[in-house]
Amino acid sequence: MKLISRIVTLLLVSILSFCALYWQSDRSVDELKSQWAQAPSVFIDVNGMQVHLRDQGPKSDPEPIVLIHGTSSSLHTWEGWSQALIDERRVIRFDLPGFGLTGPSPDNIYTIESYVEFIAATLAKLKVNKAILVGNSFGGYIAWATAVTHPELVTKLTLVDTSGSPFTPESMPIAFAAAKIPVVNKLMAKVTPRFAIEASVKNVYADDSKITEALIDQYYDLATVTGNRQALVERFRQAPPGPWADKIATISQPTLIIWGEQDKLIPIAIGEHFHREIANSQFVSFEHLGHIPHEEGPTETVNAFKAFLEGN
Repeated sequence: MKLISRIVTLLLVSILSFCALYWQSDRSVDELKSQWAQAPSVFIDVNGMQVHLRDQGPKSDPEPIVLIHGTSSSLHTWEGWSQALIDERRVIRFDLPGFGLTGPSPDNIYTIESYVEFIAATLAKLKVNKAILVGNSFGGYIAWATAVTHPELVTKLTLVDTSGSPFTPESMPIAFAAAKIPVVNKLMAKVTPRFAIEASVKNVYADDSKITEALIDQYYDLATVTGNRQALVERFRQAPPGPWADKIATISQPTLIIWGEQDKLIPIAIGEHFHREIANSQFVSFEHLGHIPHEEGPTETVNAFKAFLEGN
């Protein structure tokens, strides 16, 4: 009994020490604006939230390109694409509810339906009547669900390593795995080791050498915005892939599907499934890229997107 007691005591001390070492209080949007919301960032009111948004390029563009990031990401993930497009096209990107500097939803609702209506409300706020939607991972799920629900808003669609169909990951970012484990996900709302964020980013890249300290800082800082860590837990609980899967085949818009062949989170077989299900679709894969190929390899992926637009 004494041995068991000592083991339990040692375990508790270790847990408390870990928590003390990696405790990170929430940080306010105002605290992080100067670093992550520099021009051309603005904040607009949508559904009671101050949405962090960048709207660049010619406002006369009749079909703006809307770039939608994935889980635990932000509008910054599309920087390479934006810079390649804004000379000729209007490009709109924003932080989704629960992520980046937009922060958590005031009603704590993170269903796929709520995200679809957020996209529609944001476009209405910007007076955009129709757009080309591009989404990565969970952002891809939101993009194609919007195309299904509001077909009048979406003229073309690009899905980048997209979610929405059930899948079995080969490997999952540690932050995602922790968010799904009861008790642990409560702890992660305050205890967030930077090394866990770094490991998560490495998990979705194929080439670690492209990951800089500044990139890890970005992901870490935005993860610790007030309420975002709790929102991540709810996002996974409320919007799992699968419930809308039978609607994929109803997508009628011209669709480009882009995939990183080194994606360990959503296997390339899922991309091939989307291609088979969507009648009017094209499929392009990149053997040297991972789960966020638009961020890891912006030049080659945006060139594929440009070719798609020229052909459609």
